Amino acid sequence: MNAIEPLSLRSQGRRGPVVSLVLGALLGFGPLIGAAENAKAAPLRVEATSTTLDWNAVAQAAGRIFVSGPRWTGFPGPSVALLEPGNRLRAFPDRAWNDWRPGLDARRKFVNVNALHVDGESKLWVVDTGTPQFGGPPVKGGAKLIRFDARTGALLRVYPLGSGLAPAGSYIDDIRFNGAHAYLTDAGTGALLVLDVASGDCRRVLVGHPAVMARADRPIIMDGKTLRDDRGTALRINVDPLEVSPDGKTLYFGPLEGPWSQVPTEALDDPSLPSEALAARVTPWADLPPIGGSTMDHEGGLYFTALEDNTVYRREPDGRIVALFSDPRLHWADAPTLTAEGRLWLPVAQLDRLAQFNRGKSTIRAPFSLMSMKISR
Repeated sequence: MNAIEPLSLRSQGRRGPVVSLVLGALLGFGPLIGAAENAKAAPLRVEATSTTLDWNAVAQAAGRIFVSGPRWTGFPGPSVALLEPGNRLRAFPDRAWNDWRPGLDARRKFVNVNALHVDGESKLWVVDTGTPQFGGPPVKGGAKLIRFDARTGALLRVYPLGSGLAPAGSYIDDIRFNGAHAYLTDAGTGALLVLDVASGDCRRVLVGHPAVMARADRPIIMDGKTLRDDRGTALRINVDPLEVSPDGKTLYFGPLEGPWSQVPTEALDDPSLPSEALAARVTPWADLPPIGGSTMDHEGGLYFTALEDNTVYRREPDGRIVALFSDPRLHWADAPTLTAEGRLWLPVAQLDRLAQFNRGKSTIRAPFSLMSMKISR
């Protein structure tokens, strides 16, 4: 494994030459997929590999690299790990947090980790859906947010997400921060969560709004086939990716399958605003295809991994789409992270190859790879 480089939350670097396709305002994502043939082959660097953790998240804090993966994939984990030299994974913050099993108190253990993120104070947040089975209900005390000191592993706070915030059918998916608030997506039932970080007060908003619900006419296509669940039904994943604009004024969000919408954060942050008034503030933003994950730089460039063609794209603030690089190894590359030096880290999850999406037969190509590539601007 290559030496771990120090990371930060800010993207830098001069604009450099890239192979791109200007699409203007997108009316559909069909032409976008065709742009992949214009992307250069990626000089990818393999940072780490694993046969025990199907990682779908990577984060950096305190000069350390953290990875995580969901329990329902069937791999033994750990659920959250510190990546150490020599391709070693050390359970974070310790083994006790990672040893949950049915019947144990879930309030101080990871049940099913779906996301990692770092806040403005460089503290590590863990998103626990609390659902040990894909599509199953959260266990008591399982759905929660946990904030850690990334340097020491000390527990700073647990934010419980009870049944009013994470009801049956929910799948609390990802998180982004904006000043005093954090925003989360519920990819299961379809809703946004707005958290007051200091008080711990949390609200479900835009429940069932068309902007948060997956559409039947936008299937997830992988290897030329529609992704289906264990019942043979085309898989639909409600609101999943989200990003906050660099000025903090806008939240961008959408189903995994797209399209994306936008809403002013001042409207989200106002608990007195009636639900109908909030819904009226939601407007279309970008018609993006099904993606594995996204990250946004400080110039407002949105990096996303298109599932159908194993390609990383950047949506510029003016709406142009740039095909950055393509590589068949980026199969369901999930939740990318961008470094200060302009290095994009990509955990490759291969989620569509799990047995539950292939009539009980896994087609995973071990090991799972954590890759990175230098990005030019």
